[in-house]
Amino acid sequence: MVYKPSIGEKVFNVFNILFMAVMIFICLYPFWYCVTCSLSKDIVGNTSSLMLWPKGFSLGAYKKVLADPLILTGYKVTIFVVVTATVLNLIFTILAAFLLTRREFAIRNFLTWMMLITMYFGGGMIPTYIVYTQILGLENSLLALIVPGLISVYNTIVMRTNFDGIPRSLEESVKVDGGNDMHVLWHIIVPLSKAVVSVMVLFYGVAHWNSWFNALLYIKDREKIPLQLALRSILIQEQVNTGEGAVDSMGMAENIKFATIIVATLPILCVYPFIQKYFVKGVMIGAVKG
Repeated sequence: MVYKPSIGEKVFNVFNILFMAVMIFICLYPFWYCVTCSLSKDIVGNTSSLMLWPKGFSLGAYKKVLADPLILTGYKVTIFVVVTATVLNLIFTILAAFLLTRREFAIRNFLTWMMLITMYFGGGMIPTYIVYTQILGLENSLLALIVPGLISVYNTIVMRTNFDGIPRSLEESVKVDGGNDMHVLWHIIVPLSKAVVSVMVLFYGVAHWNSWFNALLYIKDREKIPLQLALRSILIQEQVNTGEGAVDSMGMAENIKFATIIVATLPILCVYPFIQKYFVKGVMIGAVKG
């Protein structure tokens, strides 16, 4: 017997498709708008209007941005910081989450509360700056881009929740065979937590990729500034160079503004599809039992 949907179901399906199409357009259009503006030849006075296609065509903004030597330096620094910091973030987060799941650990609850307090209270920017520059001596060092935020309390809680969901019987079987806690962690728990680990890679990686404020505070050498700060410098310099009444320069400044957004965003968008299949599952782990 062939199932035939009722009129109400057909109407609902049509409405659902139209609604999802509108939502997709709302989500994708801001990025497409940046692409069209960055490729347009002259967008002075047009940035407030709806643009589906570039008005004219020019790669001048991208040539201007990519020709700056700060861009290559910024990419090198940012890639180094993202890879190094993300690896260290994962190691410390995994170790902290695993430690908080050990029921025999006497001060587990105390450490949990101490970590939670840091989510709501901080020392402030000036004391933090003094600690990193005068006490730790991290001024003008790439470590100043890695050490702050080396571990996220929220991510640790999410990962701890995932570890708690793994059956204890698997751990007991490893210990029966002579394994210790490190064997349990790296051979049982971590392989079974690929989803949440992938989400942590995305969270930490995107945070480091987009970070620029710490570099603004601690980095003085132009050879050590990350990509985001390099793009910010180019954008500010271009705005200064426009001058009053220079219409053509103003148009180029607008193009450069949108080109910098694409240059900064595109690499992350290229990485996301490879871990997208783990993303929803990993995020929901913390939402269900957090």
